[in-house]
Amino acid sequence: MTKAILFDLDGTLLDTHDLILESMQHAVKTVLREEIPPERLMAKVGQPLTTQMWDFTSDQTLHDELLRVYREYNAIKHDGMVSPFDGTEETLKALAAEGYPLGVVTSKRHEAAMQGLQLFGLDAYLGCMIGSDDWPEHKPQPGPVIHGAALLGFASEDCMYVGDSPYDIQAGNGAGCKTTAALWGMFSEATLLAERPDFACAGIRDVPCLL
Repeated sequence: MTKAILFDLDGTLLDTHDLILESMQHAVKTVLREEIPPERLMAKVGQPLTTQMWDFTSDQTLHDELLRVYREYNAIKHDGMVSPFDGTEETLKALAAEGYPLGVVTSKRHEAAMQGLQLFGLDAYLGCMIGSDDWPEHKPQPGPVIHGAALLGFASEDCMYVGDSPYDIQAGNGAGCKTTAALWGMFSEATLLAERPDFACAGIRDVPCLL
């Protein structure tokens, strides 16, 4: 029986696809003077940004500059390019009203994640928010999901984890959660189903139907 629900952020609660892609394109063009295909730029969304940037350089100085340029551009563009998916707030509100503790486990840094949540008032429904700088392990490792469940007062086996990337499903499965693939996010249905989630939903409004 599911007693609490944890969500990923980007591609699950918030539509950040265009912001992430544009920020990636800006960073690699500015720092590396390259144009890299979108599918390669977005391949590891769902893991910490610092991990993603190692796909584009093996040089520490260039890696750090990619991070700096990305984050600077992303912060400037953020509020004008981010929106919650249709039904996000009403779903969180309904789940909270039914007594389900809710949390977010994301590979985004805590401060940046809170910027998006607070922009739309979604933080009001959450009992915890785990960012990449809140726990030493990162998805696809299960550690941050287990930690998020503990902060809500439950074993991870009593929780559901909802996410749109294969790394979300891997982390949730590893933590012993019930896992739900968010098919409305950034990765294909085939990619997500290959990770063997317990459930798959076409839209966030479908999540309460699984409980």
